[in-house]
Amino acid sequence: MTTGLVVHGLRKRFGDRWAVDGVSFALEPGGALGVVGESGCGKSTTARMLVGLERPDGGTVHLDGADRLVRPRGRAARLAHARGVQLVFQDPYLSLDPRIPVGEAVREVLRLHGGGRSDTRVAELLDQVGLGPREAAALPRALSGGQRQRVAVARALAARPKVLVLDEAVAALDVSIQAQILDLLAGIRRESGIALLFVSHDLAVVRHLTERVVVLRHGRVVESGPTGQVLTDPAHAYTRLLLDSVPHRGWDPDRIAEDRRRLTAEESAPA
Repeated sequence: MTTGLVVHGLRKRFGDRWAVDGVSFALEPGGALGVVGESGCGKSTTARMLVGLERPDGGTVHLDGADRLVRPRGRAARLAHARGVQLVFQDPYLSLDPRIPVGEAVREVLRLHGGGRSDTRVAELLDQVGLGPREAAALPRALSGGQRQRVAVARALAARPKVLVLDEAVAALDVSIQAQILDLLAGIRRESGIALLFVSHDLAVVRHLTERVVVLRHGRVVESGPTGQVLTDPAHAYTRLLLDSVPHRGWDPDRIAEDRRRLTAEESAPA
């Protein structure tokens, strides 16, 4: 039986456009994979299909050999199915009820997924992400953006997932807070063996956190492989364009714009 998360030929259409068109990749147990590309490339749609927020129009998704696109019967089976892959959004405030303390928000997930409702387990989860009793008693609006993102991670961990999908999970945070959250995620992965799928446009973040990377353009995989290799010696012109677009010494926006026009023209040319 194949273990880990295996995605093959995933497709999703919106209107007359394929937002995701034949995406395939694998994430081994305990591994870390980056999915990168510019806005509109299909990253977030792919992430939403993995957790069941969007229904694919084609392709397969398996976790440890089990088909994640087949909805199981019975409440217990559905909860077990949902538990396997959990999503952490870019804006945690949208996923937290502003009316209840964050400790209760974590307890709610524990109750739903059969993890108990004890104060001890809630405290353990919040401690795992660097939060304490003071934060547990606070409403979401009383916390900083970084603290709310830590709560979002704790809630996802409460479901005991095998894969944690992070959709631009540090994009809205200050650079120093980004580093703290990334170190937190790396530590959780080492301690728990959970696999991470990091969806991001930030190549530096992906380089720091992952071992393998998939590059999307117009909903298709244009390059994949070990993160260090792909982001140091890319084989595809689009990956090179992404790397060149990051401001650096000798950065030339005009040349990058010309390279982008050239690539678009080549892609539009008849085969």
